[in-house]
Amino acid sequence: MTSYTDLLAAMTAADTGFTAPMKVNVTDDWRQGRTTYGGLSAALCVEAAQRTFPDAPPLRSAQFAFVGPAAGELSIQVKPLRQGKSTLFVAVDLVGEQGVATHGVLTFGAARASVVAYSEVPRPTVAPPQACEPFFPGERGGPNFTGQFEVRMAGGARPLSGEAPEYLLWIRHRDPAARSLSALVALADTPPPPAMTLFPTFGPISTMTWALDIVGLPDAKDDGWRLLRSRAETIADGYSTQEMHLWDAAGTPLIVARQNVAVFI
Repeated sequence: MTSYTDLLAAMTAADTGFTAPMKVNVTDDWRQGRTTYGGLSAALCVEAAQRTFPDAPPLRSAQFAFVGPAAGELSIQVKPLRQGKSTLFVAVDLVGEQGVATHGVLTFGAARASVVAYSEVPRPTVAPPQACEPFFPGERGGPNFTGQFEVRMAGGARPLSGEAPEYLLWIRHRDPAARSLSALVALADTPPPPAMTLFPTFGPISTMTWALDIVGLPDAKDDGWRLLRSRAETIADGYSTQEMHLWDAAGTPLIVARQNVAVFI
């Protein structure tokens, strides 16, 4: 199994120059069906942008469109859109044999002094990861990429259960060195869409778009466990909208996100 750390270590610039594309080979253990796992696709876009602009301020927001399938050797093209005094907008394309697979727009912004401070993203009270059962059958199971993560069921429902479409899961990388911001993005998309709790049988799904805001960063010395809440709000006409929240074990909110997912059942 190719760890997240090893995968990124093998990412190289295809040529010299500021806007040279990067190359990365995604192995089968990071696949979801015929394509690269969506969370990894987004994470590779983030990693490439940070390498291209190492002095950029912190990433605040990102929007991804999963345009088509991508697997094997991929090219990542990074283009600055606008840079101001405190912000940087960057476009990133993850490109495979069939063309653009993932298109991202990333917004970096420097911190500024403000008299306003407010946060209302309370973490649910749940049992610790060690007291929760595995979410995927046999601890592993499901698409290939799920073997890269530990996933424990802290509440909510399972796919095909017929219960309300919501997950509450403890998740972390099996790779203990995967602690970068891009690794956090890769982790945040781990479970299948919660709409699958209402499926009568397993059927194909495809994430169309993912918009996320980075609202905090975990302690670099914690154990890596993150609590993810994912809830479907609407399911109709073959599409589902869902909200997602990610916290660290101390209750600090890390990511607030939304997805639009196509369901083929």
